[in-house]
Amino acid sequence: MPTKITDLPDNPPVGVLDAPFDSALSERYLVYALSTITARSLPDVRDGLKPVHRRLLWAMRLLRLDPAAGYKKCARVVGDVIGKYHPHGDQSVYDAMVRLAQDFALRYPLVDGQGNFGNIDGDNAAAYRYTEARLTQVAIDLMDGLDEDAVEFRPTYNGEEQEPELFPGAFPNLLANGAAGIAVGMATAIPPHNAAELLDAAVMLVDTPEASDADVLALVKGPDFPTGGLVVDPQAAITEAYVTGRGAFRVRARWSVEREKGGTWQIVVSEIPYGVQKGKLIEQIASLINDKKLPILADVRDESDAEVRLVLEPRSRTVDAQVLMDGLFRLSDLETRVPLNLNVLDKDRTPRVMSLRDALAAWVEHQFVVLRRRTEHRLGKIADRLELVGGYIIAFLNLDRVIEIIRTEDEPKAVMIAEFALTDRQAEAILNMRLRSLRRLEEMELKREQASLEKEQADLTLLLGSEARQRTRLKRDFGRVRARYGPDTPLGHRRTAIEEAAPTRDIPLEAMIEREPITVILSERGWIRAMKGHVDLSAPETMKFKEGDGPAFAFHAQTTDKLLLAAANGRFYTLAADRLPGGRGFGEPVRASIDLDGSVGIIALFPARGADRLLLAATDGRGFVVSTADTVAETRKGKNVMTPRAGATLSVVRAVAADDDYVAVIGDNRKLLVFPLAELPAMARGQGVQLQRYREGGLADAKTFVFAQGLSWTMRGEAKRTRTEVDLNAWRTARGAAGRMPPNGFPRDNRF
Repeated sequence: MPTKITDLPDNPPVGVLDAPFDSALSERYLVYALSTITARSLPDVRDGLKPVHRRLLWAMRLLRLDPAAGYKKCARVVGDVIGKYHPHGDQSVYDAMVRLAQDFALRYPLVDGQGNFGNIDGDNAAAYRYTEARLTQVAIDLMDGLDEDAVEFRPTYNGEEQEPELFPGAFPNLLANGAAGIAVGMATAIPPHNAAELLDAAVMLVDTPEASDADVLALVKGPDFPTGGLVVDPQAAITEAYVTGRGAFRVRARWSVEREKGGTWQIVVSEIPYGVQKGKLIEQIASLINDKKLPILADVRDESDAEVRLVLEPRSRTVDAQVLMDGLFRLSDLETRVPLNLNVLDKDRTPRVMSLRDALAAWVEHQFVVLRRRTEHRLGKIADRLELVGGYIIAFLNLDRVIEIIRTEDEPKAVMIAEFALTDRQAEAILNMRLRSLRRLEEMELKREQASLEKEQADLTLLLGSEARQRTRLKRDFGRVRARYGPDTPLGHRRTAIEEAAPTRDIPLEAMIEREPITVILSERGWIRAMKGHVDLSAPETMKFKEGDGPAFAFHAQTTDKLLLAAANGRFYTLAADRLPGGRGFGEPVRASIDLDGSVGIIALFPARGADRLLLAATDGRGFVVSTADTVAETRKGKNVMTPRAGATLSVVRAVAADDDYVAVIGDNRKLLVFPLAELPAMARGQGVQLQRYREGGLADAKTFVFAQGLSWTMRGEAKRTRTEVDLNAWRTARGAAGRMPPNGFPRDNRF
């Protein structure tokens, strides 16, 4: 049976090992995966740092790069890190250092950089031989306690030096600065938060460890990004993300409208979403303009200096600013989703997804451990010092005898230990005293120091034995840090607002097009054109056509209109008014824009906004009422609305006014009937019902009207007088009847 990898000795002999390939591969891959997860990609919940960041700050601390000290070249820092602590590529280490110094990447930068450390436009930092750095106060707070045995130390990779396993400071770095990383089979993504809010919640958890997620979220409002912006998710969505540890936040740019002279205006974007490069964002918006994907936007300019200032210029002053921004939110990175995946290493170095409350509680628990370790360390230092002070005081009380022993004895140390009951350390310290320390004043200072140390020792002993005292001490420490990063400080004030907003709307066609008046003309042969403005339809220069052609439909419209074209086969087609050919010449064939056979006639062309309902009727006398919205087609193939019976075609398409209550129908046989509109069904598609019955011929025309106002028509003759028949009771009957002859003077063409 082949040998398993796990059965091999620690130092196997050189040679070929007989082992299953799958087990050898899986075990080696598991080692790699665990190394990536625990020692590279996931932060520790207790200090929020990955090993490379921790080693960078530790190396800078050993170089004494405090905020009050001078800067040192980054090359020196990177060299120390990769040489002593982190044997990886210098560029990867420097990239990590650069990010710690970028105030647009970290909410509370840990490195104070001097030189080119990149910018929000996406430009890279200068090489490490040109840049310099030192620690910030945040980093000092994060490392506070390293000299007091607050955390464990471990040997470096080559065993030559020591490095801390984590940092003990009372700054909630994991949630304050966030983290991002991709390991093997898992990842983490934690947005930054406001440190003052986190510390307020930490104080609450110190007092009430059983506090719920809701209690924590009452203090921690949401993410607080270094670049500001607006979180527009509803509170329920934010709460769910924090309780589960997984989710995402919708982050929008902050913008305002600047009014200018003459009624013009422009939009100014002052804050962009976190993680978005301003340079690429401008290219993205410019691409939208060039590709005409957002026609209501005319220009974008970058007027930024130290502050972000993007100027968006609308196509015209009539554009709605909110509609324009909704379009940009949908089509550009002015709105992004920042993920939340609170996957971290717990105190046992085990990766797991925590809620916001759990992560903060784990940090508070770590601070209790740090407090106890620091207290024990201080007690040990006090005991050591009290031992020496006690020896010094004995020496002062017996000064003459001590001097005599030193002058006369060959081994004074042993004699002093035996005579004064001193410890070895006390005797050694007395022998090493300087002569100037034998002043009388020194004895008094030693007694004061002894009293002070004994009092401190008693207090610390009480602290170590009382959880209540520990809670009080920890809250005091948190309060001291909070004062440095409070909401009234330049670094601590909240930058990201939490303002619920509705999801971006689909931009209506009308908003995407500049509204202008046009005159639409369709000829009998199907040539269509749109002239600018509302021109006189009776002017000869307006109604020009090719020889043998003439007008079929002509009306005034707007460029924002959708035009409905009804064909004899019952199909409806939709034309965009802004895309019609210009008014010069005779236009273009309308059938080139839609899939309409040349043998099928065009029955009607009109703007879709004209009425909410339409009356449709076929030549066989059948018809129905349809909603205008149900006739709008999305493709050039059109929409089948009416399906006339064999031998019949759609012949009437008329708008139904809101107050119309009756239908008038007249046939080719010159029979007129009137019936209530309520008898006509509303349908989305179909053949309809019988409007009028015929022995021969078919339907000539139909329309809806207000019965109380009667029917009106234009008389023949040059005067073009209008006659109105008010009393229509003689023609009023049930739908589907034959009807009777119309009133005297009704047009001979049987058209209303």
